[in-house]
Amino acid sequence: MSTLSNKVVFITGAARGIGAETARALAARGCRLVLTDVDAVPLQELQIELGAVAVTVVADVRDLDAMNRAVKQGIDAFGGIDLVLANAGISSYGSVMQVDPATFARVLDINILGVFHTVRATLPSLIERKGYVLVVSSLAAFAACPGLASYNASKAGVEHFANALRQEVTYQGVGVGSAHMAWIDTPLVRDAKSDLASFSEMLAVMPGPLGKTTSVDKCVNAFVEGLDKRKRKVYVPRWVAVAEFFRGILNSAIGDRALLEHVPRLLPKMDAEVAELGRSTSKRNTAL
Repeated sequence: MSTLSNKVVFITGAARGIGAETARALAARGCRLVLTDVDAVPLQELQIELGAVAVTVVADVRDLDAMNRAVKQGIDAFGGIDLVLANAGISSYGSVMQVDPATFARVLDINILGVFHTVRATLPSLIERKGYVLVVSSLAAFAACPGLASYNASKAGVEHFANALRQEVTYQGVGVGSAHMAWIDTPLVRDAKSDLASFSEMLAVMPGPLGKTTSVDKCVNAFVEGLDKRKRKVYVPRWVAVAEFFRGILNSAIGDRALLEHVPRLLPKMDAEVAELGRSTSKRNTAL
């Protein structure tokens, strides 16, 4: 039986993609929503669509004060926060030698510090209401991809952040989960494919299902179930659980072999494409 009806859910990165679609799915399940993003126009459009069940706040997860204000608006509107989806995240392009250092740092700020700020701001209400937080990590936490070092590092970091947080707050009745997705058909992945032919080629040579793309709908269904059942781990698709089980092999010399033969060709191509673009992230991200 669903426990979601009338729950208040705080979602970061809610304006587009997984965040927006999860918000729609939760609204259909009777939730009330506090939605944050830096992208004001689609966030406002989502608020108009969802109506009175949603409060939207333009806020940057890198700014703890802004997140505190967003939480206060949610509590003022709905009385508290029951569930959190720490979803905001971006990626960068290019090897460690090529990537723009400021963009690399921005990925870590949003993907790691942003999760910390989200949890720090919502945690008092979560403790009061014995709530649950789902931290969005990735398959990248335990299966690295060349040219995406900042994303890999950030998703590994937030997975372990969630592990530590769970140990800290379980006795207070707060549940903590982490979500691990393969490539999802989101603006993040579509932008990378559009910007970089080498990215699509990299996906094509990944072994087994590691380079396959999954629909947003499947991801949303898994997130909603994870929030409903307060899951410790959410895997999208479910084979990602097998990848986690074998993470030691994936990160061994044996696991490296599958990509190493392609790196001498694909990584210089990616770096050349990044240099030609004049940016190390999507055009959408540079505008925000």
